[in-house]
Amino acid sequence: MPRAGIVTVVGKPNAGKSTLLNHIIGQKLSIVSPKPQSTRDRIVGIHSEDDVQMVILDTPGLLNPKYALQRVMRATALAALRDADVIIYVVDAAAIPVTAATTATAAAEASESLEAAAGLSRPVRAPVVVALNKADLLSAARRRELAAAPTGGRLVSATTGEGVRELLRDVAQQLPESQFLYPADEVSTQHVRFFVAELIRETALEQLSDELPYSVACEIEEFREERSPIYIRAVLHVERESQKRILIGAKGQRIRGIGQSARRKVEELLGATVYLDLWVKVLANWRKNSHALARFGYRVTEEQDR
Repeated sequence: MPRAGIVTVVGKPNAGKSTLLNHIIGQKLSIVSPKPQSTRDRIVGIHSEDDVQMVILDTPGLLNPKYALQRVMRATALAALRDADVIIYVVDAAAIPVTAATTATAAAEASESLEAAAGLSRPVRAPVVVALNKADLLSAARRRELAAAPTGGRLVSATTGEGVRELLRDVAQQLPESQFLYPADEVSTQHVRFFVAELIRETALEQLSDELPYSVACEIEEFREERSPIYIRAVLHVERESQKRILIGAKGQRIRGIGQSARRKVEELLGATVYLDLWVKVLANWRKNSHALARFGYRVTEEQDR
């Protein structure tokens, strides 16, 4: 009997969740940035191999929210936990205290950290598979220490692929028996426009300072696939006029650089030539405004908007 189900990937910001999803799927679905909180929405990837299908949900990093957007991000992660048949809890292995490997079970500590980070009053329903990520950054001595501990977690590197196949085997064993939920050749349920907007935002993250990227949102206003080249009109929204000036740069140099780099990424995604018409607009305090968040596709409840 085949196995299939929802696999939710959770963890703290910058644990490597998006890199792990991209490695499993074999192509870039989730944007990757050294800046935390780059994933804002649930990203869906579908991995089908032999008689196993995993519908993998990459989620925003678990954090203590300070404003409406972060509350929506946290709610998205918690909803994905509730939907899960299996949970992959991604832990930055380089950040685990040395004593965690020697005096206690690292898997137990990771499980406790998951519930604490998620603010849950009871254990999660789905089985948890712990991925001790960034193994490639560990010293040989530290790797031996973690490997020798009765962790129940698995050392992996989402960057190099080390341990990922074994991790997927662990997950597959926990999935329910089921027919495939989607055709075996599908890799995501999300529309290509979503991924185009994410690639443009990723490029802004790469080229902007540490502070400004959190105030940037991307909206696709027009997408004409019948044209050659494909015409895409996209808007980068910021919260203040001063941010708009930074994003545009002197004589428009920065926004042109972002546009050129983003266009190459989008062309690789679409496999076609693209004309990217990129604009910058101010939408005051959009991260704290429920109407603005809804405009960008975030689902906001009254409780999240407090």
